[in-house]
Amino acid sequence: MTHNPILSVVISVLAAIPAIVLHELAHGYAALALGDRTAQRAGRLSFNPLRHVDRFGTVILPLFLIASQLLTIGRIDFMFGWAKPVPVDPTGFRDPRRGMAIVAAAGPLSNFVLALAAAFAIAGFGNVPVLGDFLLYFLLFNIVLGLFNLLPLPPFDGGRIAVGLLPLPAARMLARVERLGILLILSVIFILPALLGQFGIRFNPVSDALGLWVPRVAAWFLHLAGVNAGF
Repeated sequence: MTHNPILSVVISVLAAIPAIVLHELAHGYAALALGDRTAQRAGRLSFNPLRHVDRFGTVILPLFLIASQLLTIGRIDFMFGWAKPVPVDPTGFRDPRRGMAIVAAAGPLSNFVLALAAAFAIAGFGNVPVLGDFLLYFLLFNIVLGLFNLLPLPPFDGGRIAVGLLPLPAARMLARVERLGILLILSVIFILPALLGQFGIRFNPVSDALGLWVPRVAAWFLHLAGVNAGF
């Protein structure tokens, strides 16, 4: 990866935007295929990134991550964010619970498909300056976004998949987690580990899981593309 901090910022942003937008489009088109036209009526089945901007997830959080990493380690090793969720009305589905599970699964699946495509692109163009860096960022960001969204807690996609597949009593209990709100859940995931770290307490299960699985999935995709990964 490039060691130029400005170029690193530009590449990471350019890699993140299509990954986030296509993640949401996958939700919208999956819902449309199952009979729900809510996203289409809202104008959200668009490749225009501005239609998908979430103030916190698309702007504030990525800028915070970029700034904090540049100030502490002088480079960007981790990038995360999300777009404004595509509206979905499950009452338009033949089976609302299963339909929501399929729609939820479409997002992470799209990221893994994009990551695999990036791996094959790296096989051909990985040594090209700048382009190779972009493709690697794109590969890793899609894997992070896909895995993170598979957390089995609503409103993450993994939680909604679980709600759609679990027996109804368990599904109802899990669905209540969504009332906490995404910001509170993210605070527990990101802020609580940082606070506990100030007291010498190591508690960062999500980061540890991503640190374990992102390199493994990336190496597997690159192996499928015939690239010898150095992860």
